[in-house]
Amino acid sequence: MVQLNGYMGKILRVDLSRMEIKEEELSIGKVEKYVGGTGMGARYLFDEVPPGVEWDDPGNRLIFFSGPLGATRISGTGTFSVVTKGPMTNLAGSSQANGLFGAYLKLAGIDGFLVQGTASHLVYLFIHDGKAELRDARHLKGKGTFETEDILRKELGLGHRGSVQCIGPAGENLVRFAMISGDGGHVVAHNGMGAVMGSKRLKAIVVARGKAEIPVKDKVAVEKLTRELHEDARTKGSKRIYEFGTGGGFSAAALGGWLPVKNYSTSLFPEHEKFDGQYLRTHFKMKHNPCWACQLRHCKLCKVTEGPYAGLEGEEPEYEGLATWGPVIGNTDPGATVMLNQFNDQMGMDLNEAGWTIGWAMECYEKGALTKKDLDGLEMTWGNAEAVKEMLQRIANRQGIGDLLAEGVKRASEKIGGEAVNWAIYTHTGAAPRSHDHRGRWCEMLDTCVSNTSTIEATRGGVFPERLGYPPVFDKFSPWEVAVINAKENGWLQFVDCLGICSFCCPNRGLTVQATNAVTGWDLDLQSATHIGRRIVNLLRVFNIRHGLNPALERPSARYSSTPVDGPVKGRPIGPFFDFMVRTYRELMGWDPKTGRPLPQTLKSLELEELIERI
Repeated sequence: MVQLNGYMGKILRVDLSRMEIKEEELSIGKVEKYVGGTGMGARYLFDEVPPGVEWDDPGNRLIFFSGPLGATRISGTGTFSVVTKGPMTNLAGSSQANGLFGAYLKLAGIDGFLVQGTASHLVYLFIHDGKAELRDARHLKGKGTFETEDILRKELGLGHRGSVQCIGPAGENLVRFAMISGDGGHVVAHNGMGAVMGSKRLKAIVVARGKAEIPVKDKVAVEKLTRELHEDARTKGSKRIYEFGTGGGFSAAALGGWLPVKNYSTSLFPEHEKFDGQYLRTHFKMKHNPCWACQLRHCKLCKVTEGPYAGLEGEEPEYEGLATWGPVIGNTDPGATVMLNQFNDQMGMDLNEAGWTIGWAMECYEKGALTKKDLDGLEMTWGNAEAVKEMLQRIANRQGIGDLLAEGVKRASEKIGGEAVNWAIYTHTGAAPRSHDHRGRWCEMLDTCVSNTSTIEATRGGVFPERLGYPPVFDKFSPWEVAVINAKENGWLQFVDCLGICSFCCPNRGLTVQATNAVTGWDLDLQSATHIGRRIVNLLRVFNIRHGLNPALERPSARYSSTPVDGPVKGRPIGPFFDFMVRTYRELMGWDPKTGRPLPQTLKSLELEELIERI
């Protein structure tokens, strides 16, 4: 077996149609070019899923990978990536989750695994003691994600020495935006990863913590860099997250014009301070719920202490949960946000797409495009949390109107037709954005629309060109500057998603590269690391083009790109500049400005010459 620093040297291939599991050696050639995580997943997806294979076809792959930093002492290295062809776009999807799973996978002696085929009934994969097996999961049918976790931990006698990733009713019922959840609510959400898992009748993956040792090149350097990375994140790059979680940016979003309110029909949310992390963490009761080796400890469990949901316990919602179940649906009670966040996770759905779908349905109800009868008797008025909870239940089980809404906001709005289409927030490739008002954050709107993974690819948490040695942002509403910054930034985050580390724990790019070198023994610098990331971006790009990407669809819907009628960015339009930004971005990425296809010289520069003829 191949032995590389930072790697276990083994992957699993799980064939559900044959109920077989085989071990394979990790390819040194793939590691050198694609590192791990998203990179390895993208390469396997490209090689093994040809054009014509749909997202729910047994020939589609569901690929899980950790990375070279996974399960080390470096903070937040329980992260893993999932790559597949997803149902929202029927194109590539890549999403990451934190927690323990990625670390436990490596401690079990495995770098990653590929799932193919379709089982004849619900099963789960159990990885333990250096081996793996498939077990019957029919007793888990219809169970929510938290319930499934609890049952399997007790059934297998694992307690907290095991990690479970699973789907809820939404995944079983092939809700297009179903997600995979594990470790108490760490989710792999974008582009319907849970629906792909459900199409394969794979209810869960369980990994028992093993005793494998992670080979590290320079342990002394890793110890030193572990301290330096954490200190930098705690005091600089992720300072607000360390203090108040991702919700610590909630009021900043409201004041900066990028908080989404009532389906973009307004930009005003005067109640924002009660949703901000600073308020929640000083009023609700909080308990640490850290990921693997994480000293940042931004994940919390919370108990609501005020309002009608006082006494309710659940996860502290991340910023996107607060935005989705707060202002997007017109809810002004943070306690109700905790309730809806917990319930939606239990059902197993991407809260971003779920929120835009619910918000659109509420506006349709307000304006008469959908009646109470159409909505199965539910009063879908703004802020009606109990009606939202019932609707989420119906969506997850595809009951009544929930069957239509389970298709996502783009398809649902097109089915209703008329003016309702103009109120829906989505990209024309098929997926909705994250829970931000990108009319106040142009870089992320451009990124979302031209991304190869159905979600942001270059701009997570904003753009920071100064970290790559470029001048900082001067005008975030300059069409030229937005396009240039996105093109220059793209590649770095894809590299991070190869490493098996939470991006909150490694905002310092120089230290991150040094840590990678210390673990692996490589000699990367910032430029070569970003080069690897751009290779992955272009590989996914070629995959999507071969699978039918229409470049004309890389644009926002009418409401998504509308001009704000009030708030901090009132009257500032993005629509007239969007085509210019896309063309400029493509040129700077080395792609044809009209078709979006990577040019031959671009592929050659990224050591992807073999793709030239295939595109």
